[in-house]
Amino acid sequence: MKNQNTTNNSNSKSSVDLLVEPFQRFFNTEASGGIILLIFTIFALIWANSRWSDYYFHFWENHLTLGIGSFELSKTLHHWINDGLMAIFFFVVGLEIKRELIVGELSSFKKGILPITAALGGMLLPALLYVFLNKNPETAGGWGIPMATDIAFSLGILSLLGKRVPISLKVFLVALAIVDDLGAILVIALFYSADIHLSYLLIGLGLFLILVLFNILKLRNVHIYMAIGWIIWYMFLKSGIHPTIAGVLIAFTIPLKRKINVSTFRHQMEDNLEEFCEDGCPDETTLTHEQLAAIDNIEDKLDHVKSPAQYLEHSLHNFVTYIVMPIFALANAGVMFNIAGFSSLFNSLSGTIEVSLIVGKVSGIFLFTWVSVKLGLAVLPVKVRWVHILGLGFIGGMGFTMSIFITNLAFKGGDLLNPAKIGILIGSLVAGIIGYLLLRATLKDVRKVK
Repeated sequence: MKNQNTTNNSNSKSSVDLLVEPFQRFFNTEASGGIILLIFTIFALIWANSRWSDYYFHFWENHLTLGIGSFELSKTLHHWINDGLMAIFFFVVGLEIKRELIVGELSSFKKGILPITAALGGMLLPALLYVFLNKNPETAGGWGIPMATDIAFSLGILSLLGKRVPISLKVFLVALAIVDDLGAILVIALFYSADIHLSYLLIGLGLFLILVLFNILKLRNVHIYMAIGWIIWYMFLKSGIHPTIAGVLIAFTIPLKRKINVSTFRHQMEDNLEEFCEDGCPDETTLTHEQLAAIDNIEDKLDHVKSPAQYLEHSLHNFVTYIVMPIFALANAGVMFNIAGFSSLFNSLSGTIEVSLIVGKVSGIFLFTWVSVKLGLAVLPVKVRWVHILGLGFIGGMGFTMSIFITNLAFKGGDLLNPAKIGILIGSLVAGIIGYLLLRATLKDVRKVK
């Protein structure tokens, strides 16, 4: 009986581990990605303020031309990064949003209401605070800058706190950041796109509808989706709608359902593995025809059990985390802290962004979370107290990647870029430090409670 109980406990534990492991892997990837993002940000700042600063700013203005036959597309490196590589970033964000909406933390009202309301507060109040504090008509368009939360940096801060952080708090932050990303995407599409060229937009939307039809018809070949997807990206680029929005739309057309369920897959694997002996197998140089056929069957079933959307998300996640985002930081985080730069640390634009990120984010996240709980719409996550929501609200004020992206759209390479980026860097740094210290002081008690 004891052995049976031990086996049952072991099986139960392994089942829990299987459920938690994908999220832990995601969290660890994002946390380490945050560290790399920080390194590249610091390198960009050092480069931009060194004797080679002119080379830094001129380097990203070099043109790169891609073409086939008579067709060619020529853009600066800066544009290729912000319009091209970041489209892949937004594509992965779109896949994450779709997964969360269908099977994740946002898949039901009960699960999603708390992070959704928290994210709404974390977007609305910073934007309203920016509008209230801003006195310069030239900077009025920057209201979207403090709305964003950088998931890599925010999870990186939580990773510094180690195992004392409840898994429920991490899940809440991830869900909040994903809703935040969705809000930022809508803001970019509606308010930060250029003059619209309708013909290109209609072609792009027509191709998008074709991908929707492919999904309905259960076409699962990801190469077809990607080939048409890049054409949609080009049409959006020419239309005036920011091309990164195409990445999100394409992501929503990728099938999420698997072709076979896990139970069927397991039985089919067992049937095919029976062609291979269990113990004491003679290690022949070649396999039998039956074994080769079994391997072919296994490879086929592996494709069937994988969701195309989840396969792409898994395949591209590390590329985005370790390649796209660091390159984006290197190309966009370089601001000059010369005498004029230091004087602008707290000028009207920088100061407005800093206050909106720090005060607006924590106020919005905490207030909207409090209201949703008090109204009985939601409950706090397990092992999470109000002081932890307060600390998480400050961490939500780290808006780096998406905030800089919106800054480039709002001020389009003008003199306002430098003070705006200074405000983002200072605001994100202060918000992250306050959130870290607050959670470090309060989560000690949580860890001691048995």
